Amino acid sequence: MLFFNKLLPAFVLPIGVVTLLILLAGWKKWRWAAWLAAATLLASSTGVVGNALLRSLENAYPARSIASLPEADAVLVLGGVLSPGKATGLVTEWSEAVERFEAGVEIVQRGKARLVLFTGDPRGSEGSALQREAIERGVPRERTAVIGAVGNTADEAAQLKRYAQQHGLKRVVLVTSAWHLPRAMRLFQGAGVELTPFPVDYRALPNAGLPYLDWIPNAGALGKTETALRECYGIAFYAVFGH
Repeated sequence: MLFFNKLLPAFVLPIGVVTLLILLAGWKKWRWAAWLAAATLLASSTGVVGNALLRSLENAYPARSIASLPEADAVLVLGGVLSPGKATGLVTEWSEAVERFEAGVEIVQRGKARLVLFTGDPRGSEGSALQREAIERGVPRERTAVIGAVGNTADEAAQLKRYAQQHGLKRVVLVTSAWHLPRAMRLFQGAGVELTPFPVDYRALPNAGLPYLDWIPNAGALGKTETALRECYGIAFYAVFGH
């Protein structure tokens, strides 16, 4: 399962496909493989492709305001918010998904949820670091919790189910990146709570006023393509193998 879930995508994402095609072209002297590698790299590195793939995921759950949320027992902020490798006591280094944390804290502060939950080991993890950040921003400690160590989104769903059963949670707002929400909602369906999706961190943003730039290959667009494809592969994996 680890191979299919973690390792296989490395070979079927654009960079992996291009690498295999180049190796094949050099080994078999097949010119078509080299041309296909170039075409794959160029296409997957354009904003037209990257934005289209990401948008197909982000459009699954429309953006909404905090004011429109029904009141919930808790809001769960999915991980991936901090840059890895940061030593304790230094200035907080946020990842591109910082909006997950910002939204979770604001939802609690505006009275739409009683608790803000983070995932991780309470003794020291991203979750515990985020808990400290939330407290520093004025959220009372008793309205925060770190619900358990996780390795992936499926683990986060399992930890929420356990925590919800122990503390009687019925309705939870799920905060994560818009492009990650379709897979997350699928995995959290068995958590035993009523879920309210709250998408943030939209990345399918075309070049306003300069649409021709979306046709020029660049590393940022390639990252969008790989992010979207990885999510699609993850959805397919869990559809076949379950949680």
